Amino acid sequence: MHVGLLANIKPRQVVDERTRPTLDDLYSEWDSPETIEAVRAALASHPDVEVEIIEALPDRAIDRLLIKDFDIVFNLAEGFVGAAREAQFPALLEMLGIPYTGSGPLTLAIALDKGRTKEILSYHGIPVARFVTVNSPVDSIRALLPGADFPFIVKPVSEGSSKGIRNSSFVTSLDAMNREIERIANEYHQAALIEEYLPGREFTVAVLGTGNKARVLPIVEINFGELPPEANNVYSYEAKWVYDTADKPLNIFTCPADVSAKLRDEIEAVVLRTYEVLECRDWARIDVRLDARGRVNVIEVNPLPGILPNPEENSCYPKAARAAGLTYESMLLSVLKSGCERYGIPFQFEPKLSPKS
Repeated sequence: MHVGLLANIKPRQVVDERTRPTLDDLYSEWDSPETIEAVRAALASHPDVEVEIIEALPDRAIDRLLIKDFDIVFNLAEGFVGAAREAQFPALLEMLGIPYTGSGPLTLAIALDKGRTKEILSYHGIPVARFVTVNSPVDSIRALLPGADFPFIVKPVSEGSSKGIRNSSFVTSLDAMNREIERIANEYHQAALIEEYLPGREFTVAVLGTGNKARVLPIVEINFGELPPEANNVYSYEAKWVYDTADKPLNIFTCPADVSAKLRDEIEAVVLRTYEVLECRDWARIDVRLDARGRVNVIEVNPLPGILPNPEENSCYPKAARAAGLTYESMLLSVLKSGCERYGIPFQFEPKLSPKS
């Protein structure tokens, strides 16, 4: 089987700069050369799979894809320009009739827009924090969100990998809120999403499979108490990329999460319903948080989850997979198998279980 590995690869100088704290997040969503090589090797570990890396840039990928000699493309393309950037290459693949793994362009476009995602989930009765999107500073948040009160979280409406979510995104005053709205407008040239802060526990949940074969992997909890004293209880860019590093990893995650059977069932039900409503395929990671009443609320949906191979880098989807007994290779080959099954492409694979971490 000839598999194209379609991905955006971080420039080498950006990868090197990750050895020191920085808030330069331009390429945060893209994968490092080491991650792409780890994915290639994982897929190629199957004796029937031959993998070719395709850099997801228009001047490098389009002519190569036009040859149409891939049996399936393993899609990791994040894109670079536009609010629907994650949908661009999947749309091209559909136009060319090339099978690919992961969610379709509509799902990818919607999920990157946090406001539209919350609107759709609310329509289907899935709990989300009260929210509003704005393009400029506001005179009164209570007029926009009746019944809601400080604190709030302010974040870009269309970014991933915690881009634009800073420690300062947790706001307790109108002045602080408006500073964040202006920062997002100036730095990201897009609207700001303002959502009511949920004070409860936070979890991130990996899903593997499609339709009635979709299953939840062991739940990951974020331990905010492990962050520095000056950090707010928010999984910010600093928490993800500055405070917690491969050379000095924090014990910031617990997997499997220590939850009651009742709470586990509630989280899984909300996550799988979200996965279904947004028509996610093959895999995704969904972030949830408990409100003051202990209800499970969806924060974000990530149809292209991060998959850093090094356990010290605390990448949540591989962490959940390891807790389920899946090696890195088996995790990725399971995604490939799910994609092949959707297209009716023959692919023999049964995951090899490793000891649970």
